[in-house]
Amino acid sequence: ARELEAAGAHVLGIKDMAGLLKPEAARRLVRALREEVGIPIHFHTHDTSGASAASVLAAAEAGVDAVDAAMDPMSGLTSQPNLGAIVEALRHTERDTGLPREPLDQAAIYWQAVRTYYAGFESPMRAGASEVYEHEMPGGQYTNLRQQAQALGIEERWPEVARAYAEVNQMLGDIVKVTPTSKAVGDLAVLMVTNDLSADDVLDPEREIPFPESIVEYFHGDVGQPPGGFPEDLQRKVLKDREPLRVRPGKELSPVDLETTRDELQREVDRPVSDEELASYLMYPEVFVEFAGFQSLYGDVSVLPTPVFFWGLRQDEELALEIEHGIVLIVRFLAVGEPDSEGLCSIFFELNGQPREVEVRDRSLAAPAARREADPDDPGHVAAPMRGVVISLAVAADQRVARGDRLASIEAMKMETAVYAEIDGVVEEVVAGVGTHVHADDLLLVMQTGDDDTDD
Repeated sequence: ARELEAAGAHVLGIKDMAGLLKPEAARRLVRALREEVGIPIHFHTHDTSGASAASVLAAAEAGVDAVDAAMDPMSGLTSQPNLGAIVEALRHTERDTGLPREPLDQAAIYWQAVRTYYAGFESPMRAGASEVYEHEMPGGQYTNLRQQAQALGIEERWPEVARAYAEVNQMLGDIVKVTPTSKAVGDLAVLMVTNDLSADDVLDPEREIPFPESIVEYFHGDVGQPPGGFPEDLQRKVLKDREPLRVRPGKELSPVDLETTRDELQREVDRPVSDEELASYLMYPEVFVEFAGFQSLYGDVSVLPTPVFFWGLRQDEELALEIEHGIVLIVRFLAVGEPDSEGLCSIFFELNGQPREVEVRDRSLAAPAARREADPDDPGHVAAPMRGVVISLAVAADQRVARGDRLASIEAMKMETAVYAEIDGVVEEVVAGVGTHVHADDLLLVMQTGDDDTDD
């Protein structure tokens, strides 16, 4: 702390991203720091356990200068502790915040209404979870990982995911878990549960594991070097023959010609690109291009009220849309027709009082593609390690591959996992192309083994 202050830091932050700092520990930590530095101390925590308000009050008593809290309707659980409760607990004390009650109440009324719009995305978590002291998941990851488990069909195995998370954390060296390192821990934990893998399986140098991309990037050094370094045996297994970075990852990045990149991007999305959009593309190229495609197809959906964007209009509901300054469209939804033999149905509505009809495809009627399961006894069958979407293929039919070569990548809930060849051979058939939705153990590729293929 003294070194940071001497280096010119303006504020000293205590980042308790999992809400693990207990009240007495918070009191002692803040008091010790307060005795050593003169710059403000800022305490950030999460309320996953349900006890973080007590930690905030203890830190306040010890002299903390700033704390993070959430408006009443948005507080608690994996969010921050309740601002209104903290304010009232400190009122008429030496650490009185001076915040009046009425504005807080008015803000709470507003955010309570806003939260109802997002009810369909609420986490199933309904109470504090003291298990956080065991698995140490950051608050921002806890609910997302539960949703990821639900999407992968392992929601009922959540206790196993939590235990695997703690095991992965120890395998990686009890690391600082905050984005993006926490994602690496969570991705491997989910992979272990979906594939019934133990920590010993992961560590076994003879056992082939389809490590998630986030784990490969972590051990390659793409997010930096952890204090104490990487566990060397596991790093060798994850990276195979690939050499890890030994320097700050940004040092290895090639320079970017911003204007050339902007020109290429504008041709790809077929419209002008702002500085902000260019920056977004440079950080998240695939996400930005997908978003630009959505905008091109649907237009500026920001003019839609949140409930309409998420849930659509109810029958006979009317909506005023200001598409440009002074230009308002009045839309009234009337009815939806029955789908025809091709899955198209008519949408009947009024636009500024005039009847309109459009045809749209009912995507819920699309016939599910036939799935083939891999035969676990056939070494030429390459199976999907988890449920997800095939986002890339690194091979094609008739291509020769060696054991350890990358074959494909599967993504599920932002978790990307690479699939590698476990044998030498030739790709006989690509069963699941890019964009195919697969389940765990579905057949991705068929390979001729090295003993079966012949050279022309």
